[in-house]
Amino acid sequence: MKQERFEMEVLDRLNSIKALNHLVFVGGTMLRLCHGLNRFSVDLDFWLVKSVDKKPLFNTLKEYLGGFYMLRDWADKFHTILFEIKSKDYPRALKIEIRRQPKKIATEQSIAFSRYSDLQVLVRTITLNGMMKAKAEALLDRKEIRDAFDMEFLVKKGVELDVFGKDKENILKVIESFNRNDYAVKLGSILDKEQRSYYTKENFKILKGMLK
Repeated sequence: MKQERFEMEVLDRLNSIKALNHLVFVGGTMLRLCHGLNRFSVDLDFWLVKSVDKKPLFNTLKEYLGGFYMLRDWADKFHTILFEIKSKDYPRALKIEIRRQPKKIATEQSIAFSRYSDLQVLVRTITLNGMMKAKAEALLDRKEIRDAFDMEFLVKKGVELDVFGKDKENILKVIESFNRNDYAVKLGSILDKEQRSYYTKENFKILKGMLK
């Protein structure tokens, strides 16, 4: 898959200038490249690991990435640093998003790799327990079906479902509210055919069973 090679190439380049020293790799792409999440994800998402001077970081990344790729978009916003890059070697653009507000979270060292690339990159990632908590918060906030998919993936890996009380009830309500379009289009577009059929039929039965 060319897009995974693109993602690994960019991670390797960020590592080469030590930019990853300031960042925690999070989100769906982290779960796929570091833990085998079986869905497609198109962004590289990071949180700042500690307080750093954001303006020099933004300027350094803009100059460095611009030396290798076409910058289609870049912004130093209040909450996030954002880049969208395009390469002639890959069919799709890649978005890099860095949440500017440092978060006090548990992290660990992980290896990002892909069967489509010969690169391996040591990255600092959020722990899987921390990812479960973040995904639960995201599901309650934005009600996107991919967050439920990621939570069930984590449950299957034996990660504790750290959700209690009303949050459990509300997460169940969100899952029950997903409609045919959510399964066929939103989730279907990031899964292969066999997985699409399974989730259309089973409706997150493992995750729901844990929540109940």
